[in-house]
Amino acid sequence: MFDNLSTRLEGIVKRIRGKGRLTERDVDEVLREIRSALLEADVNVAVARKLVNRIRERAIGATQSQALDPSQQVVKIVNDELIRILGGETLQIRYASRPPTVVLMAGLQGSGKTTNAAKLARWFKAQGRQPLLVGADLQRPAAVEQLRTLGDQIGVPVYSDPEDPVLTAGRGLAEARRLGRDVLIVDTAGRLAIDVDMMEQVRLISGAVNPDYTFLVVDAMTGQDAVTVAEAFHETLAIDGVILSKLDGDARGGAALSVKEVIGKPIAFASTGEKLDAFEQFHPDRMAGRILGMGDLVTLIEQAEQAFEQDQAEEAAARLMEGTFT
Repeated sequence: MFDNLSTRLEGIVKRIRGKGRLTERDVDEVLREIRSALLEADVNVAVARKLVNRIRERAIGATQSQALDPSQQVVKIVNDELIRILGGETLQIRYASRPPTVVLMAGLQGSGKTTNAAKLARWFKAQGRQPLLVGADLQRPAAVEQLRTLGDQIGVPVYSDPEDPVLTAGRGLAEARRLGRDVLIVDTAGRLAIDVDMMEQVRLISGAVNPDYTFLVVDAMTGQDAVTVAEAFHETLAIDGVILSKLDGDARGGAALSVKEVIGKPIAFASTGEKLDAFEQFHPDRMAGRILGMGDLVTLIEQAEQAFEQDQAEEAAARLMEGTFT
């Protein structure tokens, strides 16, 4: 994931590194290459355009900083904008004042929704919580059995009722309260493609449990289609965050760079492998560092900037004491 994009961006940055001054022509050339690299990585066209425009606005004046040379500034600007497009900050889970905290899982069939429901339950358990899983996917044969098997592996109970998915979800909520479980994770049915029936069912389930968080599971391998899926679900459910599955695959990574910008909601978690512990909170700054392939350089640039600002502040304070501050 992101290997090709990382290689392209590293190559672009290396060519400008050490240049004492960047002209507008230099900046335009760099931005053309960045745009090409983003599109090759399957980033949504509109998202790539926005990202490049934001970098251009900031990079044109990049010769004005006294702390950094222009190439360092461009690296920092690209890093900052990648962090922004990936969500800015790590999503902090806030728990309901009256338990349980309800999480609704939505997504297409094959996105890894059921497995990620179990992975999320394991993550909550590691935070000291007591989750209950609800199997409300009565559409796919053996979906509930799969959830029960996964639940057994992580030591988390599973509730399901074969009668009706909406009733199952509502009764699951009552069961969580009865058992004193403080997190409820509801797995819902998906389809191979978005359809009206699926959307109506998941909307009714959402109404029955009134979730604190609705997470959309998106297969990172689907590229541009991920944006279409995210938009359709967000219109129906008001998504709170995205869980990217199969982030360890050889996809070009465009989905991760597109979804947040399109629906305005962060990537909350990432599934980085098949094992149940291969699941973590998504950190935009770390991912940006991985994509640029130069996390250490970005850190050094930030330290140089902070040191310069500190020197400036100390110099200003000294002049103020001497009465020469202007």
